[in-house]
Formats: sequence, structure tokens, C-alpha cells
Amino acid sequence: MMTKKGILFTGKMTKTILTSTLALGMLVNVVTAKEVSFKGKTIEWIMPFKAGGGTDKWGRFYAPLLSEALPGKPTVVIKNMPGGGSTKGANFFAKRASKDGLTILGTSGSTQFPYLLDDKRVRYDYDKWEVVLASPTGGVVYVSSKLGVNSINDLNKLKSQELKFGSQGATSLDLIPLLAFDILGLDVQPIFGMKGRKSGRLAFLRGETNIDYQTSTSYIKNVLPAQKEGRAVPLFAWGTLDDNGNLQRDPTFPNLPHFGEVYETLYGKKPDGKAFKAWKTFFTAGFSSQKMIFLPKGVSSDVIETYENAAKKILENDDFKKLKTQNLGLYEQVVGKKADNLKQLGTKVSKDDKEWVKQWLTKKYNVRF
Repeated sequence: MMTKKGILFTGKMTKTILTSTLALGMLVNVVTAKEVSFKGKTIEWIMPFKAGGGTDKWGRFYAPLLSEALPGKPTVVIKNMPGGGSTKGANFFAKRASKDGLTILGTSGSTQFPYLLDDKRVRYDYDKWEVVLASPTGGVVYVSSKLGVNSINDLNKLKSQELKFGSQGATSLDLIPLLAFDILGLDVQPIFGMKGRKSGRLAFLRGETNIDYQTSTSYIKNVLPAQKEGRAVPLFAWGTLDDNGNLQRDPTFPNLPHFGEVYETLYGKKPDGKAFKAWKTFFTAGFSSQKMIFLPKGVSSDVIETYENAAKKILENDDFKKLKTQNLGLYEQVVGKKADNLKQLGTKVSKDDKEWVKQWLTKKYNVRF
């Protein structure tokens, strides 16, 4: 029993008051981050690629869903800003993005790789950005039917033919196919200067190149028709990683072998060596978190939480679950801590693998760092 200013408190009453006070404190903590309304606002989504490519299509799939999920249902407008292997748009975002949640950025592995390789064009730092959503994806390598190749069992036929590949640049996400072609012993002549994977795909469809790859979103939407017409022959997918970090078949393309299987078919042994180790490291960085939505440095915790809640709302929507497979493939879309983990995976590589790749790029394509 205790008294205060003439008021009598029993032990039971004291416990009740303390419990209520604790609950009130917890409630205060819960509502500390308040929802931000974007009613009547326009959100500018910087897309550092040309319209029509895989990342652009991914962004245009998400834009109306984000508009619907954010409080106030703002208009979400995609602003394409290609150039410099996507560094131009990323640099713009890093320098000019507003801190009120009205500017977001969409990136791909082609934005991550220049950052990982110390490209002198890079003026951005992933550590200073807040990830809202991460989208893993895959990719498919395909060739012209005119080459007379029907599957990976015919790979040796490609070694005697002149192969041309439309590329954004050796330090872009195209590092993955370029290094893979080299590991497989294919003599592929890259045609650099493409503004995005869309440009590479169109060059293929015009007959200017005869080997290409597209990320899953673009392959599903844009290459499958050519495959059905008999113009494109899929050879293999990059694959995905299991819980132990081993390559496995891509669930979106279960009938296509993964890159490790192609290596084994060609050389009669499991993939090994410094080249394959470096390829796998950069593949993991480029595809496990292939596309991400970011808020800039300096936004408030209220804005961050509002966006995260909107992203969760999108992923939990039944209509989204139906549309996801046909637009994005069978890859888990993640938010919160999972998204941050994938961001770390996509923006950090070992020093040894990084140096090996830089030396290879300098020797193979005269890239200077």
C-alpha cells in the first residue's frame, strides 16, 4: 500500500497503473512514424534506361500499383533518363532527388556493376539510399535460328561461326554474358553502344546480331513471340541460387539448363576456376537483387515507412499475385529486411573477384579503371 497526496494506492492498483503507463509508452512508439499522404502529388520515378527495356517494363508494371497503394493515391510518372550505362540517371537522382518522397529511382544490375567496379562515371553511393523493394530475376541466352543450333548439345557448332552481340558496355550487366561467352570458348564480337537491352534485342530481331540475352521480364514479353515464330532459339538460362549458394534451374524456365550445366556439358566436369568463381560472384550481385526501388538520402522515417507499407500492400494483393508470374516470373519480390539483405548482396563483392574481373576487362576490352 502506498499514498500520494492523500490518495490511497493498493499493490494491485499500482500494478495496473504501471501496466497502463507501459502500454501508453508502447503506443507512443508505434505512432511515432506517421503515415504520409501524397494526395494531389506527382511522384517522379527516375528510370536510367530507355523506354521498352526490361527494367523500364518492370517499372511500368509497378507504377500504377504503387500509385494505388500509397496514401492519397498520387500520380506516379516514369521519367526515362538513359546514358552512361544507367549512370547518368543514377547520378541525377543522387544529386537532385527531392527529400519529400516525390522522387524515387529504379535500378538494375547495370547500375550496380559500374559502382562495384569503381567506374569513374559513378557519382552515387548505394549505402546512402533506402531500398523500398527488391526484385530478383533471371535471364535467357538465345541465338538466331539461322545458326543451325537447337540446344546446348550443338554448342560446338557455334565455335566455328561469327557471333555478334549488341551490348550496353563491358562494365554494365552485360559483363555476365560477355564473361560467360568467354568461359564457354565462344568467339563473340560485342557491338558496344546500345542504350539498353531493348536496343540489343531490336538489333537481334533486325538480323544485325545473332546472339543475345534478355532478363526474364523482357524475354517473356518480347522474345517468346520470336521464339514461337522460329526466329530465336533459347539455349540456356543463367539459373538461380539455392539456399546453399549453388546454381539451380530457374523456376521460370525449368526446361532450360542453367549456366553450370552448360559448362559441364561442354567440358565434362563441374564448373571451377577463377573465371567461373568471379562470374558467379557478379551473377549473384547482378541478379539476386537485379532491380530495386530506392528513396534518396535524407528522407524522413515517416516517408520510408509509408513506402514500405505501400510495397507490402502491393505484394499481399491477390490481383498482384496473379499478374506477377506472367510479368515478372516466379521470383519472390521482397521488402523490409529481406530487401535490405538483397541490397547488400547486390552492392558488395569480394576484393579478389573484383580485381580478377577488372584485370579481365582491361585485357579483353581495354577498359581502364
